Amino acid sequence: MGALRAVSWWVKASVGVLLVAALLLVGTQLRGLPGLGGLFGEETRDRTGPAVLESVRDMSRYQAATGNFQVVVDLEKDARYLPDAVRGTRVLYVGAGTVDAYVDMGALGNSDVTVNEERTSATIRLPHAALDRPALDPDRSYAVSKQRGLLDRLGDLFSDNPNGEQAVQQLAVRHIANAAKESRLTAQAERNTTRMLEGLLRSLGFSKVTVVYGA
Repeated sequence: MGALRAVSWWVKASVGVLLVAALLLVGTQLRGLPGLGGLFGEETRDRTGPAVLESVRDMSRYQAATGNFQVVVDLEKDARYLPDAVRGTRVLYVGAGTVDAYVDMGALGNSDVTVNEERTSATIRLPHAALDRPALDPDRSYAVSKQRGLLDRLGDLFSDNPNGEQAVQQLAVRHIANAAKESRLTAQAERNTTRMLEGLLRSLGFSKVTVVYGA
């Protein structure tokens, strides 16, 4: 009699586990169907507080050019002596962003601007154009695929940042910054700055405008 009760208890427990698993599976599939997500009463609330102004900085530079870049980051981390199926990650991430090239005019002094007596010729000395930090575009950046070992998936359950993409984002920013340095973005920025100053000073009556960089 005791054996029958034990068998009956195990049967009921097994059936209960199967029912819970089935409900979870069906719920997951139904949530992906259009028009059925509302069956679960799911709502999204934005409880974010107001943005706070932390500081104000006066800008004294001319943003002369912007470059658009894209890089595919392939980041793989392996564990020594363990197969990838147990411990290891590989992420393919498309990082898209922009880099601004600017000319700093904040330190421009009287000695950097030379005007002849007739006020028909002007020479301006400026520092070379510089590159700003890359800015990733969240609307155009995304993970293509993620492969994780069993231990890594279990670790995500107890992590404050499951499936975090901070490492690949930082790597994307680094690659975009290197690509911007190898491009001719700063040269284009200097050409654009020269054209801007020529148009401005000629509208003020100057017939000859010379812009020198790095002097």
